[in-house]
Amino acid sequence: MLKGIDPLLNADVLQALRAMGHGDDLIIADTNFPADSVARQTALGRLLRIDAPAADVVKAVLSLYPLDTFVDDAAARMEIVGKPDEIPPVQKEVQKEIDKAEGKSWPMIAVERYAFYERAKQAYCVIQTGERRFYGCFAFRKGVVPPDAE
Repeated sequence: MLKGIDPLLNADVLQALRAMGHGDDLIIADTNFPADSVARQTALGRLLRIDAPAADVVKAVLSLYPLDTFVDDAAARMEIVGKPDEIPPVQKEVQKEIDKAEGKSWPMIAVERYAFYERAKQAYCVIQTGERRFYGCFAFRKGVVPPDAE
C-alpha cells in the first residue's frame, strides 16, 4: 500500500490512469456490462478490474483523475432503456462522489445504451467493478492538471 493513494487503486489501474492524456475516456462499468469484449477494442486493449461498488470505485479514481473542464460530457451515465430521465440509486451515489471530488455540482449527462457502448469502444480503458445493480456504467473524460503556481 502507498500513503495518500486509495487502496482500491491497484497497480494496473494506476498505470492506466497515469498513461491517459487530456481528452481520453475512462469507462467504469458494472458486472453486467460486456466489459471484456469492449475493453479489447480500447486503446489499452485489456480489461481492468476493481471488485467494489461503483460509487467506491468512482471515489477512488476521482481522488487522482481530473475531469475535463473544456467539454460538457466529461461525466456521463448510461441511461435506462425506455426511461431516459430516470436516475437509479447507483447513479445518484456516483453523482454525489463526482460532486465531492470536484467540490461543486458537476452535471452528468445521460447517454443512450448503444451510444454508450460505442463511446466505450473508443475509450482509453474499461474498469469493471463489482457493482451488481443495473446501469452502474459511467464514462469520464480526463482533464488536465495545471502547473504549480510560480
